[in-house]
Amino acid sequence: MNYLEKINLFLNRILLVLGSAAVLLLMSVATVNVVLRYPFKVPWRGAYEVVGFLGAIVIAFALGFTQKRKDHIVVDILTEKFPKKVNRILDGISYFITTIFFAIVSWQVFVWGLKIMKSGEVSETLKMVFHPVIFCVSFGFTIFSFTLLVDFLNIFKSKEKQT
Repeated sequence: MNYLEKINLFLNRILLVLGSAAVLLLMSVATVNVVLRYPFKVPWRGAYEVVGFLGAIVIAFALGFTQKRKDHIVVDILTEKFPKKVNRILDGISYFITTIFFAIVSWQVFVWGLKIMKSGEVSETLKMVFHPVIFCVSFGFTIFSFTLLVDFLNIFKSKEKQT
């Protein structure tokens, strides 16, 4: 299990660095657009498109690391009253279902990217190919699914330690 956790951490760190670079690029594009738009009255055509693509990459790349750190919002008003064993079972069921769900999401986003690539579709304003962005989003969901799978397997690991 330790090997899977190391791979998971490595992949999530790579995506975190790439996502951070995408955030910086996103902020730069937005800032340049504002600077060109207001004082110079020359908006950067396609800035919204680029910001949208970069935003999708940032969100997809951050999912796995956020899950690893357990930084997602959790509403546990009801479950905090349950015994630890019941919470572990519920967590296991939740991890199992979400792993399958996001694996399917990743697969379908990848299939969509293939369709876009084969059709030669380009973005509306800049006329650039955008299927690489779709593949990046699919990869982010794949790593997120892998992180959920590792969390699911860790539930059994922690159970073995307690007995």
